[in-house]
Parts: sequence; C-alpha cells; structure tokens
Amino acid sequence: MNQSMKISAEGGLSFSSATLALDADAEIERISGWIRDTVLKGLRKRGVVVGLSGGIDSSVTAALCARALGPGKVTGVFMPEHDSDPDSLRLGKALAEATGVETVLEDIGPALAAAGCYVRRDGFIRQIVPDFGEGWGCKVVLENALSSRGYNISWLVVANPSGEQSRHRMPLDVYLGMIAAANMKQRTRKQIEYYHADRLNFAVAGTPNRLEYDQGFFVKNGDGAADFKPIAHLYKTQVYQLAEALGVPEEIRRRPPTTDTWSLPQGQDEYYFSLPYDRMDICLYGLDHDIPREAVGKAAGLTSDEVDSVWRNIASKRKVAEYLHAAPASMLD
Repeated sequence: MNQSMKISAEGGLSFSSATLALDADAEIERISGWIRDTVLKGLRKRGVVVGLSGGIDSSVTAALCARALGPGKVTGVFMPEHDSDPDSLRLGKALAEATGVETVLEDIGPALAAAGCYVRRDGFIRQIVPDFGEGWGCKVVLENALSSRGYNISWLVVANPSGEQSRHRMPLDVYLGMIAAANMKQRTRKQIEYYHADRLNFAVAGTPNRLEYDQGFFVKNGDGAADFKPIAHLYKTQVYQLAEALGVPEEIRRRPPTTDTWSLPQGQDEYYFSLPYDRMDICLYGLDHDIPREAVGKAAGLTSDEVDSVWRNIASKRKVAEYLHAAPASMLD
C-alpha cells in the first residue's frame, strides 16, 4: 500500500504517495544535531551503543548515530539466541559494514537457557500441545484487527518436526506465561547493551519508531529501556525514507518487519499490529490529525467500519502503553 494522504493548501484532503513524506536530508541533519546535543552535552557520554537486529529501525538508528558522531563513536551489538533467524545477524553485519561502526557479537542463547527462558515457554505450550518438544516451532499470532469480534484474540501456532502447523486458543495463563518467557530475551539484550555502554562510557540508543512507541510494541525495561530514542517521532513509513537517504543496504530496506522472537517466522503485522505498517501509519496519522474516517479509509484501502475497528484497536493499545511508558511509582514529592 503506497497510497498516502496529505492536507492540501486549501484545507481539504488530497491523496498521493507524498503523504508522510519528509525532506530526508534535512530530517537527517536535524536528528543528527539533536543526537550530538543529547549524547555529548545532555547525557555527557562519549558515544552510543545500539543493539543491531538486521531490521530497519535499528539500522536507521545506528546510521543516524554514525552520521551524528562518527562511526568510531558507535558500537553495534549483535545478540542472537537459539530462535533467531540467521538473516538477522547477516543483515546486521551488512549494516555495520556499510556504516563503518564498531561491532560486538554476544550470543545470549546460553544465558537464556540458564535462566530457563526456553524451558518455561515450552512448559506452557505443553499445557495445550503435550507433544511439543525438540524439533517443533512456535509463534503467537493476533487475530486481524478488522475482525468483527471487536476484541483481540491471540492464538498459538505450532509446527511439528514434519512442518505441519496447527493453531490453538490459549488460556490466559498460557498466553501470559509465554509472553513472560519471551520478554526475557529483550531484557537480557538490554542488560548486554548497558554492559557495553558502561564499559565505554557510552549512551544506549533506543530504536522504536512512532508506531511502536505509541502502541506499546516494546518490553518494559527491555527494548523499551534506553537513554535516548532518536526515531520515536517518525512514522515507520518515514523511517524507510531515511533509510534510503542514509544508504542502508537495500536488502534491509526490502526485508518485511519481523519480530524475530519466536522459532517460527513471523511479521510484526501478524504478531501485534494486525495490519501492514504503511496502512497502520495512515490510520494512526488520521486519528491523530482528526481526518474523517472516510478519507482515511480511502487512503488505506479500508471501509469506514474497518477504520473504526483499527482506531478502537489503537485506543486499546494506547491504554496498555501507559503502563509501559510510566516511570516507577513513588511517594516522593
């Protein structure tokens, strides 16, 4: 979906591929200046640590930091684990080569195994799929946001060693247990990032885009933890625009957004957003700018009722995100 939307000079609505378009070079310079001020003056750090996943957001974040501070002041950390797609490491290395940033490889699989991440997850799965074990794969998927149910339902998908897949409804305790185990991955990665940041006297860069930041697509004290978040104001569509201008390798720019959390392949729209990022961007933009649902629907290829459904889903996730964004509660004045 490359259609997009903009407000015309006359105050009406027009539709073109230019909606959400940026002057990429100007935005890169603006963000680069902000990074320099934030890291060197505000945080008083010497450089930046970025967790590199081979995805578009971490790639753009690393490239922006390298542009702002110089590649010698940026350390990228690769943190694969037992379920990681090998392409994530390969593409992360391609980004590092293109930008010239320093890198460190940390295999977190043994640490996660020692903490019981995989055993805990598999134990919950076996409550509903008793045969689940060695050679099986799994993922959690979300029912499409356009469903007429009016609420979200998560499903467990498993594949046996022969590749045969089945889908199962999860009791709440199974769902919560699986997510709790999966979140150990993000929190372990953040621990490693801060180790290297402390070692180098660097700041940790967060990588969420506007859609992820707004909708709470991050783990509290995991990938949600950072010293600064340089692309949190950018819609995902805009992140891709900057990626091209920054020279992020084309294979990374063509890669569909993934979670890289479960052992079965999975896109972000299957796990959390339920719609491709470009259509979610349009719906989020329309909601934030009071654009009529009919106009949003035309731009996103949705009916007005479907836009209403997506907007309800956005509002629901914003309530969840309030907790994720909140600072620790205390009785300090």
